[in-house]
Order: sequence, then C-alpha cells, then structure tokens
Amino acid sequence: MLNAGKAVKVSIYLSEGSTHHGASTYSSILDFLFFRGVAGATVLKGVAGFGADHHLHSSSLVDISDHLPLKIEFIETQEKVDELIGKIAEMAGTGMIEMQETMVAKPARISQAKEAPASGRIKIEGKARLMSIYIGESDQWHDKPLHEALVHAMRANDLAGVTVYRGILGYGAHRRVHQEKPLHLSRDNSIMLSVIDTEEKLRVFLPIVEQMVQEGLIVLSDVDIIKYSHRATETGEEA
Repeated sequence: MLNAGKAVKVSIYLSEGSTHHGASTYSSILDFLFFRGVAGATVLKGVAGFGADHHLHSSSLVDISDHLPLKIEFIETQEKVDELIGKIAEMAGTGMIEMQETMVAKPARISQAKEAPASGRIKIEGKARLMSIYIGESDQWHDKPLHEALVHAMRANDLAGVTVYRGILGYGAHRRVHQEKPLHLSRDNSIMLSVIDTEEKLRVFLPIVEQMVQEGLIVLSDVDIIKYSHRATETGEEA
C-alpha cells in the first residue's frame, strides 16, 4: 500500500493501436500493474500528437484514429518501480517511459481492504508442475466471471498458458449435481482451469489464486514436459 512521502511517478507513452502478444498494449500493461499490486493507474487518451516517427495523429482523421497517443500513469515506491520497470519496458515496445520523483501528500484509501499480489519468462523443459483449479461457472471476482479474471491474472504474471474447460456433469463439496443443459442455458456448470509452468512460477502465483478463489479446489501435480514450443506471428511477435 502506498504511503505518504517520497515516491516515483511513471508515465508510459504509447500508440492506441499498439499490441503486445495480440492484445492492446495499454490493457496488457494495466493488467500487469493491477495483478502486481500497484496502488493505482490511469490511462489517458490524447486527441492529437506525434511521436518518434514524426507522423501527426489527430482524432479528426478517422482512418488513423487508432494511432492516437495514450499515456498510462501510476505512482509507486521506488522499490516497487525498480521491481516492475524491466517488464514494463519490454511490454511498452517502441513507446517511451518517463519517471520522476514526486511526493505523496495524501495516499488514497479504500473502505474495504482488497489487495493484489506478486511475480516474472520461461523456457520449460523436463520437470514442471500442473495447477488445476476447480470452480463454478457462476463464480465472480470484482463483478466479472472468476474464470476470466484468473486467465487475465495468469497472463499478466507471465504464466506459460492456461486452458479453461467447462464440465458437462459433476458435483462438489455441496453435493449438488451440476449438469449442462440444452442450448447452454445453465450458468452453474463446473469449470476447470489447467496451467503448466515451473514450480517457482506457480508457487509465486499461488497466493493470487488463493485470494481470488473463495470457494473451489486448487491442485498441484508433478508433470514432465515432453515438448513446449510456440510459433511466431506474422508481425514477429510470439504467439
């Protein structure tokens, strides 16, 4: 939690149309900051501007409106910024990052303490761990489906990948049978998320899962990686 006193303000300048691993860069960075416990961040959209390429971008020009300038700002401790800046620089790509010392006169406070969490890229070979998370399809976290929130959290924390499965029949601790109904009308099916990564990465991510999953089952198992590979996209990004 951010306290009064010396801090660092970080400003990240991007183009609205820039992407990171197939998603908009600003949303990827915002997810990363959120799930790494940054006190708060704001995305600001410009109406006109130019960058290193010296192309003028204006909201009046519809055909290039997706290239308008964006700025992400957040304020954190020097220690926290030092911890995160390497990954942020990688995600920002050709964007510019500015840092300046500032003074927090009065930090923001929340009425209900709900905090967020921590942690690192990977080449997986040999021994690894499988994390299986069993929850309900109707489970929520911060007013969004829990399984979607977990996927965003895993992506923001650089886990190798995750697959979400919907159960067609099952029961849990309440002994209530959940069954898929015609036309997928049921919203109470079982959901399983499966993610494989290194022991270290999953152990660091585990506190985040425990915070988000209020009712469910989390299982860790030993696995052997036979092959883990990905192909490059047409733009040269990783898939």
